[in-house]
Amino acid sequence: MKLNSSAFAHNAMIPATYTCEGHDLSPPLEWSTPPNGTKSLVLVVEDPDAPDPAAPQRIWVHWLLYNLPPRACSLAQGVAEKDLPAGTLCGRNDWQRTAYGGPCPPIGCHRYFHKLYALDIRLPDLHHPTRAELQQEMKGHVIAEAELIGRYQKQH
Repeated sequence: MKLNSSAFAHNAMIPATYTCEGHDLSPPLEWSTPPNGTKSLVLVVEDPDAPDPAAPQRIWVHWLLYNLPPRACSLAQGVAEKDLPAGTLCGRNDWQRTAYGGPCPPIGCHRYFHKLYALDIRLPDLHHPTRAELQQEMKGHVIAEAELIGRYQKQH
């Protein structure tokens, strides 16, 4: 499985449009067909460099989606919750929101990991789980994964 964005290449800079300095839109994402046996997909967008890449203290979660249908192969730029593929559920990010929250690093150039997981089950409604709660439910059910890393440093 491969995960790509038409907005930025792997390990390249994320355009400001997708950050707190721009329109804070989710980037367009596309992926290849998941393996046979995939019942659902999970998308996690996180920053392991918070708050300072020179001394990271935590992983900051920007977006959590789960139960994306296996036939889905993309998410449009700035996709609204109501426009997500049918059956997709949202987790809670570290701003305590279910919507995408773009890069907004306080200091330095951070890495933003966009991770797509193919699961052999469809998860129950976890009622806006945190990353830890979602990972617990995924344990033992990941059959493939893909990763796209973008980088961002505030311009102002």
